[in-house]
Amino acid sequence: MAAPGSDIVEEMRSRVVLGEFGVRNVHTTDFPGNYPGYDDTWDQEKFEKNFQVNVMNMMEDTLEFDMIGIDAALANAFRRILLAEVPTMAVEKVFVYNNTSIIQDEILAHRLGLIPIKADPRLFEYRNQGDEEGTEIDTLQFQLKIKCTRNPRASKDSSDPNELYLNHRVYTKHMQWVPIGNQADMFPDSAIRPVHEDILIAQLRPGQELDLCMHCVKGIGKDHAKFSPVATASYRLLPEISLLQPIEGELAETLKKCFSPGVIEVQNLNGRKVAKVANARLDTCSREIFRHEEFKNLVRLARVRDHYIFSVESTGVLPPDVLMSEAIKVLMGKCQKFLDELDLSQMD
Repeated sequence: MAAPGSDIVEEMRSRVVLGEFGVRNVHTTDFPGNYPGYDDTWDQEKFEKNFQVNVMNMMEDTLEFDMIGIDAALANAFRRILLAEVPTMAVEKVFVYNNTSIIQDEILAHRLGLIPIKADPRLFEYRNQGDEEGTEIDTLQFQLKIKCTRNPRASKDSSDPNELYLNHRVYTKHMQWVPIGNQADMFPDSAIRPVHEDILIAQLRPGQELDLCMHCVKGIGKDHAKFSPVATASYRLLPEISLLQPIEGELAETLKKCFSPGVIEVQNLNGRKVAKVANARLDTCSREIFRHEEFKNLVRLARVRDHYIFSVESTGVLPPDVLMSEAIKVLMGKCQKFLDELDLSQMD
């Protein structure tokens, strides 16, 4: 049971308060023995009761969900694992047989490495270090062979490259998958391809050509950013806006303009304009209200300490919900490895 007069303590424990000149209560303080009258020892039953995951929005490549009842360390662990430790397939080696474009071989290889490849990394193994030749279980092969020529049907007065030249823009759709071993039987047609077909690789002029062979391998973002499966993975604390007193009339309209659209709505009650918090979730916490003296004692801005809003945007290699489940598996593996190390140290 909490100690008497614990409102201030409860605020310190559960809210990050945004003030005019700073942010208060930014450090986690709910560890055992820190507050008299609070039992903060970790309990699995209590954690399972309070822990929640609510999916708010999910589309093909984006996912927004709330994770409630965890600490910042765990939330940040998921973010870092999504960025750096969930594997994907990406171009690792580029064999240049002919490149007469204006792009240097090294720059071209770098551009190819950053193209996301639509291939399920769970179906492949990591290539052993030192292996020069790949196999069907650890390597994907692509070929890019294209030559720019003049369009014989182009108008003599035309200056448009799209009309004058053929194959003058090299896109990812020109990358052709070359199955290795029994890959043709393992994967249906067009299952292995670049995620997007309209990524521009290079521009050519008549007589210039590219003849390349690419090897894709499995890797993680910690080794190179090209292996990262997400375009972005971030989280923020749930905003909380409290109106300490009724705000009416023109002040209500001014308050509405201080926040992002949809956060504050102005209602008409008995002929009076009254401000109401409609959706605090949309707030960006700009603290614009502190530029208005009349609002400094009328509005309280805070964030809920253990309520995290996650945003995950996939590169398209795997759906975002699958990426999140893979991140959980990675974290579980790390925990198991730590437990195994503890068991070994006790045996020693």
